[in-house]
Amino acid sequence: MSGGPFTHLDDAGQARMVDVTEKNPTVRSATAQGFVRCSPQIVATLRDGAVPKGDVLAVARIAGISAAKRTPELLPLAHVIGVHGAAVDLTIVDDGVTVSATVRTADRTGVEMEALTAVSVAALALVDMVKGLDKSVEIENVRLVRKTGGKSGDWVR
Repeated sequence: MSGGPFTHLDDAGQARMVDVTEKNPTVRSATAQGFVRCSPQIVATLRDGAVPKGDVLAVARIAGISAAKRTPELLPLAHVIGVHGAAVDLTIVDDGVTVSATVRTADRTGVEMEALTAVSVAALALVDMVKGLDKSVEIENVRLVRKTGGKSGDWVR
């Protein structure tokens, strides 16, 4: 584990929002990935664009971008920051769909949680769109894979 003391706790162990007032805005980015495991039948239906609810990948992409911008509403200690760029990519592979999100900002704190939220919600939207065809779909391996900028510098998984 890295990062030092738990900065979201005060001296009494109570949760607090980290004060970033004095930090200078810098360019930062974060990329997260996840995977939605699907049956071969769902993969074939996705490739054919024949899901009854519509364009699954488009809905998931928009859901992920929207989620990145709403992260502070979901995570009580996350800062409200300017999401200046968000891209969500979904790639159909033989055993499911790979979900990747990159979020960028020029702000006082990073966008790791925004990228992770984008992937998570895009994956949830995909599940929502296909669950009527196969309830066995599952979300796997949501994780941060890269971040740039900020005091801690660049990091790659």
